[in-house]
Amino acid sequence: MTPTPSTQAPTGSVKAVTPAADFTHRLTEVAGTVETFLVERLGPAVGAGEIARPPRLMEAMRHAVLGGGKRLRPFLAIETARMLGGSEAAALAAGAGVELVHCYSLVHDDLPAMDDDDMRRGKPTVHKAYDEATAILVGDALQTLAFEIVADPTWQPDARIRADLVLGLARASGLGGMVGGQILDLTAEGRFGAANMDVDDTLRMQAMKTGAILAFSVEAGAIVGGADKDQQAALLRYGLALGQAFQIADDILDREASPEAMGKATGKDKDAGKATLVDRLGIDGARAECDRLVGVCEDAVSSWGEGARVLRDAARFTVARKT
Repeated sequence: MTPTPSTQAPTGSVKAVTPAADFTHRLTEVAGTVETFLVERLGPAVGAGEIARPPRLMEAMRHAVLGGGKRLRPFLAIETARMLGGSEAAALAAGAGVELVHCYSLVHDDLPAMDDDDMRRGKPTVHKAYDEATAILVGDALQTLAFEIVADPTWQPDARIRADLVLGLARASGLGGMVGGQILDLTAEGRFGAANMDVDDTLRMQAMKTGAILAFSVEAGAIVGGADKDQQAALLRYGLALGQAFQIADDILDREASPEAMGKATGKDKDAGKATLVDRLGIDGARAECDRLVGVCEDAVSSWGEGARVLRDAARFTVARKT
């Protein structure tokens, strides 16, 4: 995919992937395109409707967003839209919006009042590189910028599609999704009194905290691609299973991977008493559940045949990744 210029939205559909393309190469290629788009959005030039862009805030926002991460969430939006023949510009913008929400959540999650982490993606967290007040404002600014991009007609001229994307992103990231899941996660630590979360409680928390945004990444691509109700239902099933598999794989990595490989501290979830399926099912049971969820993903997109190859590869990558 060719990087989108900041001054003009491209036309046509997302470029197809050749059968011989390697998944890792494709993921890296899309990550580069997303990075270029985000660099342009986080530049110093004052945008329409803005009075000024405070340099310290912009510098800290770039620290939080640029130069790290697999960009899996925009990748899912872009590849789902590609499979359905959707607009390149709209898929890229929608995916970038999801990525900015994800980055904002990491900035706030790292704060001392939350998970209190010093490192993220191999570099100091925003509150360590700057200060807590700046980190809070960075998260606030990234969240609002995400919605500004998704709602901008430059990338998607159809107002109905823009409205659906904004509504979906708000629901996935808000009280019934990511933010609600975060407070359930804190509850499981015993922050607000004794807590005893069983498997179902843990699954619900993880589906909200992590799964909702990942599932919406797929849904965003479906909206951009004009999926019908049956296609949307199938892709939602894929997205929900993928989100659950991603979180379980993350919990396994927290137990087994080194801080150097992860670019952040590991082993903290167990020390903090966080609720994970690794605790409930054991490592072997958690791996078996990951494998089952990959099967759900593959079955959900089976009707697209070879066209869904990248999405099937994404599900396998999610559970096999080492970082």
